Amino acid sequence: MAKLSEKIGYGLGDAAAGGITWKVMSIAFPFFFTNIFGLTVADAGALMLLARLFDVVTDPLMGAIADRTKSRWGTYRPWLIFGAVPLGVVFALLLYTPDLGPEGRRVYAYALYLLMMVVYTAVNVPYGSLLGVMTDDANERNQFSSFRMVGAYAMGFITLFSFPYLQKLVGGTPAHQYAVLGAVLGGLAALGTLACGLLTKERLEPVRAEKFSLKPFADLFRNKPWIYLTLIGICTNFFNGFRYAVAAYLFEYCMHGDVTVSGLIINYTVFMMFGEAVCMIFGGLAPRFTQWVGSKKKAFGWAALLCAVSSILFFFIPMDPAWIWVMVANVIITSVGIGIYSPLLWSMYADVADYATEKNGTSSTGLIFSSGTMAQKFGSAISGALVALLLGAAGLLSSQDPITGDTVVTITNEASVQTMVWSLFSLFPAAIALLILLLLRLYPIKR
Repeated sequence: MAKLSEKIGYGLGDAAAGGITWKVMSIAFPFFFTNIFGLTVADAGALMLLARLFDVVTDPLMGAIADRTKSRWGTYRPWLIFGAVPLGVVFALLLYTPDLGPEGRRVYAYALYLLMMVVYTAVNVPYGSLLGVMTDDANERNQFSSFRMVGAYAMGFITLFSFPYLQKLVGGTPAHQYAVLGAVLGGLAALGTLACGLLTKERLEPVRAEKFSLKPFADLFRNKPWIYLTLIGICTNFFNGFRYAVAAYLFEYCMHGDVTVSGLIINYTVFMMFGEAVCMIFGGLAPRFTQWVGSKKKAFGWAALLCAVSSILFFFIPMDPAWIWVMVANVIITSVGIGIYSPLLWSMYADVADYATEKNGTSSTGLIFSSGTMAQKFGSAISGALVALLLGAAGLLSSQDPITGDTVVTITNEASVQTMVWSLFSLFPAAIALLILLLLRLYPIKR
Protein backbone atom coordinates (compact mmCIF):
# COMPACT_ATOMS: atom_id res chain seq x y z
CA MET A 1 0.00 0.00 0.00
CA ALA A 2 1.56 3.26 -1.11
CA LYS A 3 1.98 6.09 1.38
CA LEU A 4 0.25 9.44 0.98
CA SER A 5 3.63 11.12 0.49
CA GLU A 6 4.27 8.94 -2.56
CA LYS A 7 0.91 9.81 -4.09
CA ILE A 8 1.60 13.50 -3.51
CA GLY A 9 5.05 13.02 -5.05
CA TYR A 10 3.50 11.43 -8.12
CA GLY A 11 1.06 14.33 -8.34
CA LEU A 12 3.97 16.81 -8.27
CA GLY A 13 5.27 15.25 -11.49
CA ASP A 14 2.23 16.37 -13.46
CA ALA A 15 1.99 19.60 -11.49
CA ALA A 16 5.34 20.40 -13.12
CA ALA A 17 4.72 18.91 -16.58
CA GLY A 18 0.97 19.43 -17.00
CA GLY A 19 0.27 22.30 -14.61
CA ILE A 20 3.20 24.51 -15.60
CA THR A 21 5.13 23.65 -18.77
CA TRP A 22 2.40 22.07 -20.90
CA LYS A 23 -0.30 24.41 -19.63
CA VAL A 24 1.69 27.48 -20.65
CA MET A 25 2.72 25.85 -23.93
CA SER A 26 -0.92 25.05 -24.75
CA ILE A 27 -2.58 28.29 -23.75
CA ALA A 28 0.10 30.96 -24.26
CA PHE A 29 2.44 29.76 -26.99
CA PRO A 30 0.26 30.33 -30.10
CA PHE A 31 -0.52 33.91 -28.97
CA PHE A 32 3.06 34.46 -27.71
CA PHE A 33 4.63 33.38 -30.99
CA THR A 34 2.31 35.43 -33.23
CA ASN A 35 1.66 38.56 -31.13
CA ILE A 36 4.84 38.96 -29.02
CA PHE A 37 7.74 36.90 -30.38
CA GLY A 38 7.06 38.07 -33.94
CA LEU A 39 6.57 34.87 -35.94
CA THR A 40 4.10 35.00 -38.80
CA VAL A 41 0.90 32.99 -38.38
CA ALA A 42 2.17 30.57 -41.03
CA ASP A 43 5.51 30.13 -39.24
CA ALA A 44 3.83 29.49 -35.87
CA GLY A 45 1.53 26.88 -37.41
CA ALA A 46 4.34 25.20 -39.34
CA LEU A 47 6.55 25.06 -36.23
CA MET A 48 3.94 23.14 -34.25
CA LEU A 49 3.22 20.78 -37.15
CA LEU A 50 6.93 20.03 -37.60
CA ALA A 51 7.29 19.30 -33.90
CA ARG A 52 4.48 16.74 -34.09
CA LEU A 53 6.13 14.89 -36.96
CA PHE A 54 9.28 14.88 -34.84
CA ASP A 55 7.35 13.38 -31.89
CA VAL A 56 6.08 10.49 -34.01
CA VAL A 57 9.67 9.20 -33.90
CA THR A 58 10.92 10.39 -30.50
CA ASP A 59 7.98 9.37 -28.29
CA PRO A 60 7.84 5.63 -29.08
CA LEU A 61 11.66 5.53 -29.22
CA MET A 62 11.80 7.06 -25.73
CA GLY A 63 9.26 4.51 -24.52
CA ALA A 64 11.41 1.64 -25.80
CA ILE A 65 14.56 3.15 -24.27
CA ALA A 66 12.86 3.73 -20.92
CA ASP A 67 11.60 0.12 -20.79
CA ARG A 68 15.21 -1.10 -21.08
CA THR A 69 16.78 1.30 -18.58
CA LYS A 70 18.48 -0.31 -15.57
CA SER A 71 19.91 1.76 -12.73
CA ARG A 72 20.06 1.92 -8.96
CA TRP A 73 17.18 4.44 -9.13
CA GLY A 74 15.00 2.01 -11.08
CA THR A 75 13.74 1.89 -14.65
CA TYR A 76 11.77 5.11 -15.06
CA ARG A 77 12.67 7.33 -12.08
CA PRO A 78 16.21 8.26 -13.24
CA TRP A 79 14.76 10.06 -16.26
CA LEU A 80 12.82 12.37 -13.91
CA ILE A 81 15.72 12.88 -11.49
CA PHE A 82 18.26 13.80 -14.16
CA GLY A 83 15.84 15.41 -16.63
CA ALA A 84 14.37 17.94 -14.17
CA VAL A 85 16.93 20.73 -14.64
CA PRO A 86 17.10 20.52 -18.48
CA LEU A 87 13.29 20.68 -18.57
CA GLY A 88 13.19 23.92 -16.55
CA VAL A 89 16.10 25.58 -18.41
CA VAL A 90 14.84 24.89 -21.94
CA PHE A 91 11.32 26.00 -21.01
CA ALA A 92 12.67 29.31 -19.67
CA LEU A 93 14.74 29.91 -22.83
CA LEU A 94 11.70 29.23 -25.01
CA LEU A 95 9.82 32.17 -23.47
CA TYR A 96 12.77 34.51 -24.03
CA THR A 97 12.59 36.83 -27.06
CA PRO A 98 16.14 37.35 -28.40
CA ASP A 99 17.22 40.61 -30.05
CA LEU A 100 17.51 39.08 -33.52
CA GLY A 101 16.04 39.79 -36.92
CA PRO A 102 13.12 37.85 -38.41
CA GLU A 103 15.34 34.99 -39.68
CA GLY A 104 17.29 34.75 -36.42
CA ARG A 105 14.14 34.59 -34.33
CA ARG A 106 12.66 31.96 -36.63
CA VAL A 107 15.74 29.73 -36.23
CA TYR A 108 15.77 30.32 -32.45
CA ALA A 109 12.06 29.42 -32.12
CA TYR A 110 12.35 26.26 -34.20
CA ALA A 111 15.51 25.03 -32.45
CA LEU A 112 14.28 25.71 -28.91
CA TYR A 113 10.76 24.35 -29.52
CA LEU A 114 12.09 21.08 -30.95
CA LEU A 115 14.59 20.80 -28.08
CA MET A 116 11.74 21.38 -25.61
CA MET A 117 9.82 18.51 -27.18
CA VAL A 118 12.84 16.21 -26.79
CA VAL A 119 13.36 17.13 -23.12
CA TYR A 120 9.64 16.94 -22.35
CA THR A 121 9.48 13.49 -23.95
CA ALA A 122 12.54 12.27 -22.01
CA VAL A 123 10.81 13.24 -18.74
CA ASN A 124 7.12 12.72 -19.37
CA VAL A 125 7.14 9.29 -21.06
CA PRO A 126 8.96 7.68 -18.09
CA TYR A 127 6.72 9.64 -15.72
CA GLY A 128 3.58 8.16 -17.25
CA SER A 129 5.15 4.71 -17.31
CA LEU A 130 5.78 4.87 -13.56
CA LEU A 131 2.09 4.17 -12.97
CA GLY A 132 2.53 0.69 -14.43
CA VAL A 133 5.31 -0.32 -11.98
CA MET A 134 4.28 1.39 -8.72
CA THR A 135 1.30 -0.93 -8.13
CA ASP A 136 -0.76 -3.59 -9.89
CA ASP A 137 -3.92 -2.81 -7.92
CA ALA A 138 -6.58 -1.23 -10.18
CA ASN A 139 -8.13 0.93 -7.44
CA GLU A 140 -4.74 2.21 -6.30
CA ARG A 141 -3.86 3.05 -9.90
CA ASN A 142 -7.03 5.12 -10.08
CA GLN A 143 -5.92 6.91 -6.91
CA PHE A 144 -2.46 7.64 -8.33
CA SER A 145 -4.09 8.89 -11.55
CA SER A 146 -6.38 11.15 -9.52
CA PHE A 147 -3.43 12.59 -7.59
CA ARG A 148 -1.74 13.15 -10.93
CA MET A 149 -4.71 15.07 -12.32
CA VAL A 150 -5.29 17.00 -9.09
CA GLY A 151 -1.62 18.00 -9.11
CA ALA A 152 -1.80 19.11 -12.74
CA TYR A 153 -5.02 21.06 -12.34
CA ALA A 154 -4.12 22.58 -8.97
CA MET A 155 -0.85 23.92 -10.35
CA GLY A 156 -2.62 24.91 -13.56
CA PHE A 157 -5.09 26.88 -11.44
CA ILE A 158 -2.25 28.69 -9.65
CA THR A 159 -0.31 29.32 -12.86
CA LEU A 160 -3.23 30.70 -14.85
CA PHE A 161 -4.73 32.76 -12.01
CA SER A 162 -1.43 34.40 -11.07
CA PHE A 163 -0.23 35.04 -14.63
CA PRO A 164 -1.79 38.50 -15.27
CA TYR A 165 -0.94 39.71 -11.77
CA LEU A 166 2.67 38.52 -12.11
CA GLN A 167 2.85 40.28 -15.47
CA LYS A 168 1.82 43.56 -13.82
CA LEU A 169 4.29 42.94 -11.00
CA VAL A 170 7.18 42.33 -13.41
CA GLY A 171 6.28 45.31 -15.60
CA GLY A 172 8.08 46.39 -18.75
CA THR A 173 7.28 45.11 -22.21
CA PRO A 174 5.25 41.92 -22.78
CA ALA A 175 8.43 40.24 -24.07
CA HIS A 176 10.23 41.08 -20.79
CA GLN A 177 7.28 39.82 -18.76
CA TYR A 178 7.19 36.47 -20.55
CA ALA A 179 10.98 36.05 -20.19
CA VAL A 180 10.92 36.64 -16.41
CA LEU A 181 7.88 34.41 -15.88
CA GLY A 182 9.50 31.72 -18.04
CA ALA A 183 12.51 31.66 -15.71
CA VAL A 184 10.36 31.51 -12.56
CA LEU A 185 7.96 28.86 -13.86
CA GLY A 186 10.84 26.85 -15.35
CA GLY A 187 12.48 26.72 -11.93
CA LEU A 188 9.26 25.50 -10.30
CA ALA A 189 8.81 22.85 -13.00
CA ALA A 190 12.32 21.55 -12.37
CA LEU A 191 11.72 21.29 -8.61
CA GLY A 192 8.40 19.48 -9.04
CA THR A 193 9.89 16.96 -11.47
CA LEU A 194 12.86 16.27 -9.20
CA ALA A 195 10.58 15.81 -6.16
CA CYS A 196 8.48 13.28 -8.10
CA GLY A 197 11.55 11.24 -8.99
CA LEU A 198 12.80 11.19 -5.42
CA LEU A 199 9.49 10.49 -3.62
CA THR A 200 8.08 7.67 -5.77
CA LYS A 201 8.96 3.96 -5.71
CA GLU A 202 9.07 1.23 -8.35
CA ARG A 203 7.68 -1.94 -6.77
CA LEU A 204 7.14 -4.06 -9.88
CA GLU A 205 9.91 -5.28 -12.16
CA PRO A 206 9.06 -4.92 -15.87
CA VAL A 207 9.14 -8.16 -17.84
CA ARG A 208 11.93 -7.06 -20.18
CA ALA A 209 12.65 -8.37 -23.63
CA GLU A 210 16.12 -9.93 -23.84
CA LYS A 211 17.24 -7.58 -26.60
CA PHE A 212 15.96 -4.65 -28.57
CA SER A 213 13.68 -5.49 -31.48
CA LEU A 214 10.96 -3.91 -33.56
CA LYS A 215 8.43 -6.55 -32.47
CA PRO A 216 6.94 -4.40 -29.63
CA PHE A 217 6.24 -1.64 -32.16
CA ALA A 218 4.54 -4.10 -34.51
CA ASP A 219 2.57 -5.58 -31.59
CA LEU A 220 1.05 -2.18 -30.86
CA PHE A 221 -0.83 -2.17 -34.14
CA ARG A 222 -2.30 -5.60 -33.37
CA ASN A 223 -3.50 -4.33 -29.99
CA LYS A 224 -7.08 -3.12 -30.53
CA PRO A 225 -7.48 -1.55 -27.06
CA TRP A 226 -4.29 0.47 -27.67
CA ILE A 227 -5.47 1.66 -31.10
CA TYR A 228 -8.83 2.93 -29.84
CA LEU A 229 -7.45 4.40 -26.62
CA THR A 230 -4.72 6.26 -28.52
CA LEU A 231 -7.32 7.74 -30.85
CA ILE A 232 -9.41 8.72 -27.82
CA GLY A 233 -6.32 10.28 -26.22
CA ILE A 234 -5.60 12.32 -29.35
CA CYS A 235 -9.22 13.51 -29.39
CA THR A 236 -9.23 14.57 -25.72
CA ASN A 237 -6.16 16.67 -26.37
CA PHE A 238 -7.67 18.11 -29.52
CA PHE A 239 -10.67 19.08 -27.39
CA ASN A 240 -8.51 20.79 -24.78
CA GLY A 241 -6.04 22.10 -27.33
CA PHE A 242 -8.54 24.09 -29.37
CA ARG A 243 -9.97 25.75 -26.28
CA TYR A 244 -6.64 26.62 -24.67
CA ALA A 245 -4.94 27.78 -27.88
CA VAL A 246 -7.78 30.12 -28.86
CA ALA A 247 -8.56 31.58 -25.41
CA ALA A 248 -6.07 34.46 -25.73
CA TYR A 249 -7.47 35.41 -29.13
CA LEU A 250 -11.00 35.24 -27.69
CA PHE A 251 -10.19 37.99 -25.21
CA GLU A 252 -8.07 40.00 -27.62
CA TYR A 253 -10.53 40.12 -30.52
CA CYS A 254 -14.00 39.15 -29.17
CA MET A 255 -13.88 40.74 -25.70
CA HIS A 256 -11.54 43.53 -26.89
CA GLY A 257 -9.18 43.12 -23.97
CA ASP A 258 -9.27 42.01 -20.35
CA VAL A 259 -12.58 42.19 -18.48
CA THR A 260 -12.46 43.67 -14.96
CA VAL A 261 -15.29 42.76 -12.58
CA SER A 262 -15.22 44.14 -9.01
CA GLY A 263 -11.45 44.46 -9.13
CA LEU A 264 -10.91 40.93 -10.53
CA ILE A 265 -8.91 40.92 -13.76
CA ILE A 266 -10.36 38.29 -16.08
CA ASN A 267 -7.99 37.70 -18.96
CA TYR A 268 -7.52 34.50 -20.94
CA THR A 269 -5.48 32.73 -18.25
CA VAL A 270 -7.89 33.61 -15.42
CA PHE A 271 -10.84 32.65 -17.64
CA MET A 272 -9.43 29.16 -18.10
CA MET A 273 -8.35 29.05 -14.44
CA PHE A 274 -11.98 28.61 -13.38
CA GLY A 275 -11.98 25.37 -15.35
CA GLU A 276 -8.71 24.25 -13.74
CA ALA A 277 -10.26 24.56 -10.28
CA VAL A 278 -13.24 22.43 -11.29
CA CYS A 279 -11.02 19.84 -13.03
CA MET A 280 -8.97 19.59 -9.84
CA ILE A 281 -12.08 18.81 -7.78
CA PHE A 282 -13.68 16.36 -10.18
CA GLY A 283 -10.35 14.73 -10.99
CA GLY A 284 -10.27 13.72 -7.34
CA LEU A 285 -13.87 12.49 -7.52
CA ALA A 286 -13.34 10.45 -10.71
CA PRO A 287 -12.68 7.12 -8.91
CA ARG A 288 -15.92 7.41 -6.91
CA PHE A 289 -17.89 8.41 -9.99
CA THR A 290 -16.41 5.42 -11.83
CA GLN A 291 -17.50 3.05 -9.05
CA TRP A 292 -20.97 4.60 -9.08
CA VAL A 293 -21.58 4.17 -12.84
CA GLY A 294 -19.87 0.77 -12.92
CA SER A 295 -16.82 1.13 -15.20
CA LYS A 296 -14.18 3.51 -16.50
CA LYS A 297 -15.63 3.25 -19.98
CA LYS A 298 -19.11 4.37 -18.86
CA ALA A 299 -17.72 7.18 -16.71
CA PHE A 300 -15.63 8.42 -19.64
CA GLY A 301 -18.70 8.36 -21.91
CA TRP A 302 -20.87 10.44 -19.58
CA ALA A 303 -18.03 12.95 -19.19
CA ALA A 304 -17.56 13.26 -22.96
CA LEU A 305 -21.29 13.75 -23.51
CA LEU A 306 -21.33 16.61 -21.00
CA CYS A 307 -18.39 18.23 -22.82
CA ALA A 308 -20.16 17.96 -26.17
CA VAL A 309 -23.43 19.52 -24.98
CA SER A 310 -21.82 22.39 -23.04
CA SER A 311 -19.48 23.22 -25.94
CA ILE A 312 -22.41 23.52 -28.36
CA LEU A 313 -24.23 25.80 -25.91
CA PHE A 314 -21.21 28.13 -25.66
CA PHE A 315 -21.56 29.05 -29.34
CA PHE A 316 -24.92 30.70 -28.63
CA ILE A 317 -23.68 32.96 -25.81
CA PRO A 318 -23.56 36.60 -26.99
CA MET A 319 -20.07 37.85 -27.85
CA ASP A 320 -20.22 40.60 -25.22
CA PRO A 321 -18.21 41.27 -22.00
CA ALA A 322 -21.54 41.72 -20.17
CA TRP A 323 -22.05 37.95 -20.54
CA ILE A 324 -18.66 37.06 -19.04
CA TRP A 325 -20.12 35.18 -16.05
CA VAL A 326 -22.33 33.06 -18.32
CA MET A 327 -19.17 32.18 -20.27
CA VAL A 328 -17.39 31.33 -17.01
CA ALA A 329 -20.33 29.14 -15.93
CA ASN A 330 -20.13 27.28 -19.24
CA VAL A 331 -16.38 26.73 -18.80
CA ILE A 332 -17.06 25.35 -15.32
CA ILE A 333 -19.69 22.88 -16.58
CA THR A 334 -17.42 21.72 -19.42
CA SER A 335 -14.58 21.25 -16.95
CA VAL A 336 -16.65 18.82 -14.87
CA GLY A 337 -16.46 16.43 -17.82
CA ILE A 338 -12.76 17.10 -18.46
CA GLY A 339 -11.95 16.59 -14.79
CA ILE A 340 -13.64 13.19 -14.76
CA TYR A 341 -12.18 11.74 -17.95
CA SER A 342 -8.59 13.02 -17.57
CA PRO A 343 -7.44 10.63 -14.80
CA LEU A 344 -9.44 7.78 -16.33
CA LEU A 345 -7.46 8.04 -19.57
CA TRP A 346 -4.13 7.32 -17.86
CA SER A 347 -5.60 4.55 -15.74
CA MET A 348 -6.95 2.98 -18.93
CA TYR A 349 -3.45 3.11 -20.47
CA ALA A 350 -2.26 1.01 -17.51
CA ASP A 351 -5.04 -1.50 -18.33
CA VAL A 352 -3.90 -1.58 -21.96
CA ALA A 353 -0.29 -2.15 -20.83
CA ASP A 354 -1.42 -5.11 -18.69
CA TYR A 355 -3.38 -6.48 -21.67
CA ALA A 356 -0.27 -6.20 -23.86
CA THR A 357 1.95 -7.95 -21.27
CA GLU A 358 -0.52 -10.85 -20.92
CA LYS A 359 -0.85 -11.20 -24.68
CA ASN A 360 2.82 -10.81 -25.71
CA GLY A 361 4.70 -12.13 -22.66
CA THR A 362 6.99 -9.08 -22.23
CA SER A 363 6.40 -5.61 -20.84
CA SER A 364 5.88 -2.67 -23.18
CA THR A 365 4.66 -0.30 -20.45
CA GLY A 366 6.96 2.55 -21.46
CA LEU A 367 6.04 2.14 -25.11
CA ILE A 368 2.32 2.07 -24.29
CA PHE A 369 2.52 5.17 -22.11
CA SER A 370 4.71 6.96 -24.66
CA SER A 371 1.75 6.77 -27.03
CA GLY A 372 -0.30 8.59 -24.38
CA THR A 373 2.31 11.32 -24.18
CA MET A 374 2.49 11.45 -27.97
CA ALA A 375 -1.29 11.77 -28.13
CA GLN A 376 -1.11 14.62 -25.62
CA LYS A 377 1.49 16.53 -27.59
CA PHE A 378 0.00 15.64 -30.97
CA GLY A 379 -3.50 16.77 -30.04
CA SER A 380 -2.45 19.95 -28.26
CA ALA A 381 0.11 21.13 -30.78
CA ILE A 382 -1.82 20.19 -33.93
CA SER A 383 -4.85 22.00 -32.55
CA GLY A 384 -2.61 24.98 -31.77
CA ALA A 385 -1.22 24.90 -35.31
CA LEU A 386 -4.73 24.65 -36.78
CA VAL A 387 -5.87 27.59 -34.64
CA ALA A 388 -3.04 29.71 -36.05
CA LEU A 389 -3.65 28.60 -39.64
CA LEU A 390 -7.45 28.94 -39.48
CA LEU A 391 -7.21 32.39 -37.92
CA GLY A 392 -4.80 33.35 -40.69
CA ALA A 393 -7.31 32.12 -43.26
CA ALA A 394 -10.04 34.13 -41.52
CA GLY A 395 -8.03 37.36 -41.75
CA LEU A 396 -5.46 37.54 -38.91
CA LEU A 397 -1.98 38.44 -40.16
CA SER A 398 1.17 38.92 -38.06
CA SER A 399 4.77 39.80 -38.89
CA GLN A 400 7.89 41.45 -37.50
CA ASP A 401 8.80 45.01 -38.46
CA PRO A 402 12.22 44.69 -40.15
CA ILE A 403 13.38 48.07 -38.78
CA THR A 404 12.08 48.22 -35.20
CA GLY A 405 11.73 44.47 -34.60
CA ASP A 406 8.22 45.04 -33.19
CA THR A 407 5.42 42.58 -33.87
CA VAL A 408 2.79 43.92 -36.27
CA VAL A 409 -0.72 42.38 -36.25
CA THR A 410 -3.24 43.18 -38.98
CA ILE A 411 -6.92 42.16 -39.15
CA THR A 412 -8.32 42.11 -42.68
CA ASN A 413 -11.81 40.89 -41.72
CA GLU A 414 -12.77 41.44 -38.07
CA ALA A 415 -16.17 39.69 -38.22
CA SER A 416 -14.66 36.63 -39.86
CA VAL A 417 -11.87 36.41 -37.26
CA GLN A 418 -14.35 36.77 -34.39
CA THR A 419 -16.63 34.02 -35.75
CA MET A 420 -13.67 31.72 -36.26
CA VAL A 421 -12.42 32.33 -32.72
CA TRP A 422 -15.86 31.66 -31.25
CA SER A 423 -16.27 28.45 -33.28
CA LEU A 424 -12.80 27.19 -32.35
CA PHE A 425 -13.74 27.51 -28.69
CA SER A 426 -17.13 25.82 -29.05
CA LEU A 427 -18.20 23.96 -32.20
CA PHE A 428 -14.82 22.45 -33.05
CA PRO A 429 -14.40 20.93 -29.54
CA ALA A 430 -18.03 19.76 -29.59
CA ALA A 431 -17.41 17.76 -32.77
CA ILE A 432 -14.33 16.19 -31.16
CA ALA A 433 -16.30 15.20 -28.04
CA LEU A 434 -18.91 13.44 -30.20
CA LEU A 435 -16.10 11.56 -31.95
CA ILE A 436 -14.82 10.44 -28.53
CA LEU A 437 -18.22 8.90 -27.80
CA LEU A 438 -18.06 6.91 -31.04
CA LEU A 439 -14.54 5.64 -30.29
CA LEU A 440 -15.55 4.63 -26.76
CA ARG A 441 -18.23 2.34 -28.18
CA LEU A 442 -15.45 0.51 -30.06
CA TYR A 443 -12.98 0.36 -27.16
CA PRO A 444 -13.05 -3.34 -26.08
CA ILE A 445 -11.86 -3.27 -22.43
CA LYS A 446 -15.00 -2.87 -20.35
CA ARG A 447 -13.66 -2.44 -16.81
